Amino acid sequence: MSIRRITLLAMLSALCVVGRMAFAHIPNVQPVTSIIIITAMFMGPANGLILGFISTVLTNMTLGTGIWTIWQIISWSMIGLVSGWIGRAHEKWGIPFVVLIMYAGFCGYFYGFVISLNMLLLSDRFLAYYLAGVPFDTNHAIGNMIFFSLLYPVMSRIFIHYLKKGPFSSI
Repeated sequence: MSIRRITLLAMLSALCVVGRMAFAHIPNVQPVTSIIIITAMFMGPANGLILGFISTVLTNMTLGTGIWTIWQIISWSMIGLVSGWIGRAHEKWGIPFVVLIMYAGFCGYFYGFVISLNMLLLSDRFLAYYLAGVPFDTNHAIGNMIFFSLLYPVMSRIFIHYLKKGPFSSI
């Protein structure tokens, strides 16, 4: 992995931390998932996994760490992996933007489901716990769709420029 990629991942991790902190007052609405999706689509599955891991660890250092941190790492890392594969398919076949927005929404529900899996280990009330979290997952899904719609056009242009031409040439 090049210094350029490591630096870009560090900046994106910082963006995830700032974005999550800025929206911490709105339950389950933050740009982290969308940033991970877009990053993985352009930089590949491995980089999506790395960003999911680093972003979780860094944000939880300020927002609090607990048993959920493991599940957040698993969830965001899996979203990064799958999004990287979707990015390859998008590059090859051109997935419509509306479908990508719907995928971002689905990732909100997927994230909530994976987070809820810890209740399988801790309690026999998984279904009740999961269903109680569905409104929060809906917030996450809607937030992802909005953030993805806003961030994708900007970030895709930056990624294409940065990864193909280099950081110091004019946009």
